[in-house]
Amino acid sequence: MANFRRKLPSANALFVFEAAGRCGSLTKAAAELYVSQPAVSRMMARMEERMGVPLYKRVRGGIELTDDGRLLHRAITEGFNGIEASISEIEARATGMETITLSVSTAFTTHWMMPRMEKLRRDFPGVDLRFQLISGKVGGPMHDVDLGVRFFTAGETPQNGALLMPEIILPISTPAYRDDSTHGSDIIINLTDSFRDWPNLFPGLRKRDLDLYSLNFSDYSIVIQTAMLGQGIAPGWLNVVSHWMRLGTLVPAIRQAHVTERHCYLVQQATATPRPTVARLRDWIVEETFQDIAEIDRMYPEMELLTLARGGHRRGRGVVSELPVDQGKSVGGV
Repeated sequence: MANFRRKLPSANALFVFEAAGRCGSLTKAAAELYVSQPAVSRMMARMEERMGVPLYKRVRGGIELTDDGRLLHRAITEGFNGIEASISEIEARATGMETITLSVSTAFTTHWMMPRMEKLRRDFPGVDLRFQLISGKVGGPMHDVDLGVRFFTAGETPQNGALLMPEIILPISTPAYRDDSTHGSDIIINLTDSFRDWPNLFPGLRKRDLDLYSLNFSDYSIVIQTAMLGQGIAPGWLNVVSHWMRLGTLVPAIRQAHVTERHCYLVQQATATPRPTVARLRDWIVEETFQDIAEIDRMYPEMELLTLARGGHRRGRGVVSELPVDQGKSVGGV
């Protein structure tokens, strides 16, 4: 260990190098560490001087690690993750509470998690649940969180990821809005940073013989809330709206569903010491989701939603064909 200490400018150099490599930017690393950009640059230079090899190179918009830099960064990240897991376990032993941080969308938190909080507290009495919220498209690295919802295209399998379901979208509204024959137009509620032409995926919307007008929001939780207020028809991501569909608060505006070529995963952060409680929470989310979908499937058997959610992409009655690959990638999971 003494020899190891001599190889580093300081222990703080590890934190600086980890942040810079993860952020891909000296400026972003400086902001995260609450130091100046020149201070980060100097520390990186001292690391390279001590190691005797280039660890990164400047590229447009930031930095890129060299092969040696990636080797070192991977080892540092694994070490930090292991230390963090050990600290969390020690804290849990001392307090009787285990902290779990989720990286999920505001919509998933508001419309899927919040209605289940009482049940979750009963099932996980020793868990202090925290949220890293994403207001736009779900994505980004899994840093400083234990479990996150992420979407991946066909052929991609995330490390430490448990498949939830394919990405399934269907038009949703309140029963009153769907059945109202007095309005002369349909209000289409859009998610502005997602696939704005989603109504074209559903021929049944055109068969309602109504003009289409739109409302546009940047946060999917507001899109769902607007639909729940009876203001129009919204795209319903099944992994988010299943609770309200099970209750009948939201219903299929038309009985068609669309399966993209992407899949929704629950991804655990890779740690040297896996946390059993995180895995139990992951499995709990999967089980709760499929309880909802099984009930919805009994309500609308012709849509075959349970079959679709289990991965069976049968093109049966009420099921629209899958998106082409290029279109599928443009749909933003929520």
